[in-house]
Amino acid sequence: MDEVITAGDALSSFRSYSSDPSVVPSNLPLLTAFLSCAIAQFLKLFTTWFKEKRWDSRRILSSGGMPSSHSATVTALAAAIGLQEGTGGSGFAIAVVLACVVMYDASGVRLHAGRQAELLNQIVCELPPEHPVSSIRPLRDSLGHTPIQVVAGALLGLVVAYLMKSSS
Repeated sequence: MDEVITAGDALSSFRSYSSDPSVVPSNLPLLTAFLSCAIAQFLKLFTTWFKEKRWDSRRILSSGGMPSSHSATVTALAAAIGLQEGTGGSGFAIAVVLACVVMYDASGVRLHAGRQAELLNQIVCELPPEHPVSSIRPLRDSLGHTPIQVVAGALLGLVVAYLMKSSS
């Protein structure tokens, strides 16, 4: 005979599940991706200082720069799924395809859009003050990543995924 679960049984089961402290780290791939993104964004403070010899706290929330937090995030997600569920599942396949698209976009389309913004900003700066577009605020030119920044982000994502899996 089939067992019937009442609403009270379901609610009781949900309460005991949600109060379990081990529930928070239960989605290891998601936590790994977020942690990898946070570490990459934090590291941008130091790589900016190393390159430009100045501290720029705005780098924590901005795009572009070394390492690529986008690459770190999607690589950590794909690697964590692969380590947790194996590489034969559809979840891993989706994560790998997503990672490839994101990294291609970061080093291709977004990089070139940033370079175009830089050139347009230079052109606008050279316009005479009476020109209608001379007072427009500059475009953001730090949008994309160089291939080295993408690779560095991907390596960071792999390391974070490995460390998270080995510590769980």
